[in-house]
Amino acid sequence: MDQTDVGLLLLRVVLAALIAGHALQKSVGWFGGGGRSQTAPVFEAWGFRPGTVMVTVAAVSELAGAALIVTGLAFPLGCAIVLGTMIVAASPTAKNGLWAQQGGCEVPVFYGLLAACLAVTGPGDASLDHVLDVPLDHWWVPVAAIALGVIAAVPPIVRSRRLLSPIAKDPS
Repeated sequence: MDQTDVGLLLLRVVLAALIAGHALQKSVGWFGGGGRSQTAPVFEAWGFRPGTVMVTVAAVSELAGAALIVTGLAFPLGCAIVLGTMIVAASPTAKNGLWAQQGGCEVPVFYGLLAACLAVTGPGDASLDHVLDVPLDHWWVPVAAIALGVIAAVPPIVRSRRLLSPIAKDPS
């Protein structure tokens, strides 16, 4: 294991911890989060309905992606899950610009970008994929991971936009 592997391991651990914390804020209220009861109405306002179900789906997705990234097991899939979830997470606040201080999408953009970059580099030697000799060195592996993350984000975003459209709100 060389310096690059140590750096990738450190990056994986930090990203996984941040993603897991993000999930636990919304699901159980840890780390200053609101838990499902306070997060579900926000999800509803963003068009992610039913709110409680969508909070649970987001949290489970984030925890699964974090677990795969930190262990380096099925690593490209973990990166795809985190990337897709963060694209969805960025969508409601993208209209506010990038910077979080102005209500923008800085945090999910950064987490998603880190997941995409890790998909390109691979997990390094300190990973279960390496121990299990999973071949990740094909050019198409990171392309497929990034494509999967992007494609998987489309349906929930489209659905939320439809639920928020003036036509969807009109009962007639």
